Amino acid sequence: MKSVAVICTDPQVNAVIREACAAFSDEFESVELGRVPEAIEYLNYELPELTVIHVTDQAVDLAAVIPELRNDPWLHSSGLIIVFDPDVACVRTSALRDFNLISVIETNQLSQHFPRLLRIVSMNQNIVHQRDIHELLSSTLSGSFVLGNDPFDLATYTNLLANFLYNANLIDHEHKERFYVAVMELLMNAIEHGNCEIDYQEKSRYLASGGNPIELIRERNSNPEIGARKVYLSYRIRPERSSFTIRDQGKGFDWKSYATPTGEGGLEEAHGRGIFMASHYLSELRFNECGNEVSFALDHAQRDGIRVPEAFASNAEIYFRDGDVVFEEGEKSSHLYYIVSGTFEVIAGGRKVSELTAADVFLGEMSFLLGNRRSATVRTCGEGTLIQISKREFITAIKQRPHYGLMLARLISQRLARHHTGS
Repeated sequence: MKSVAVICTDPQVNAVIREACAAFSDEFESVELGRVPEAIEYLNYELPELTVIHVTDQAVDLAAVIPELRNDPWLHSSGLIIVFDPDVACVRTSALRDFNLISVIETNQLSQHFPRLLRIVSMNQNIVHQRDIHELLSSTLSGSFVLGNDPFDLATYTNLLANFLYNANLIDHEHKERFYVAVMELLMNAIEHGNCEIDYQEKSRYLASGGNPIELIRERNSNPEIGARKVYLSYRIRPERSSFTIRDQGKGFDWKSYATPTGEGGLEEAHGRGIFMASHYLSELRFNECGNEVSFALDHAQRDGIRVPEAFASNAEIYFRDGDVVFEEGEKSSHLYYIVSGTFEVIAGGRKVSELTAADVFLGEMSFLLGNRRSATVRTCGEGTLIQISKREFITAIKQRPHYGLMLARLISQRLARHHTGS
């Protein structure tokens, strides 16, 4: 069961989250953490899959919680959901830019959106958690989303993709933010101009009368035929670049009339700027003739390095070429290794028994912990990068951060379970 840590003292908010989790049977469990010391201890030692923080709850000391999460983002890589009261000043999301932020929800919309959020997370586990995706560095990931005509869906799915690309070290903060803005604009076009058939003139009149475009979308969705339409977002993420396609079920729109920017820099208009922005932030932006499908690419701009456990961040990286031996069967085990990138094959008795990637986090930990000689030979498949960790360094790290020991124990248990089941 996946734990959902809820840092909140508001009984109504807690009740909504508790009921939403219960609706997913044995998949999600809500754990309510009112006091900050209790919350920090839970985050450090239980490592929840999702963390909900009510940032406008006066009883929650954000000055204590946020630094604790930031102290070791490798360990605290769960999906983060921010809840806030709309009539209270909210923490700026830019202050949470290092976190795996999935969604920001107003308390008055929580009962509507939180169950949908859990459903989205449940269906897309492979791109939520940072520790589970480093293997992408040497592989390809493909998939697709089916979105309803609701801006909440757009923001959540776009956050998942943007966080995934950032956590996999494929884009930096600047490109992450640009990607989010551009994809949100294109998805909004698919809903507004595509599925909801809202043309430029109609939206202009609505805006001029002081209307909210979101309300216009919801008004149009009251038509059952329009409300049933979907937006399809497919993706193919490779190490060098990613490609995407967005398709709606509308009749299309005159995208050519939006291809030429208006106003200063194309950003003067209150609307009609989405295509202009997307063409600057993305590559190979192409619409089909009728305008109900757009494809685009994102050239990756890699960061300086992936997240490494804070306790070992100062250790030097060791680079291996294809076929290099990390250690041999029968060797004395004086180190374990943190896997930064690459694929490593494990050979015992002359037979390949498994492969390890960065999703496995460590290699060589069993003989290292037991003080035995290596039970297998490990060598690289292609290029790879490791961080060597001595016993003294690891024991010191566990003394300073006891939850590292729990993390290692969980990783070993999960690996043994996979080996036992053959998965």
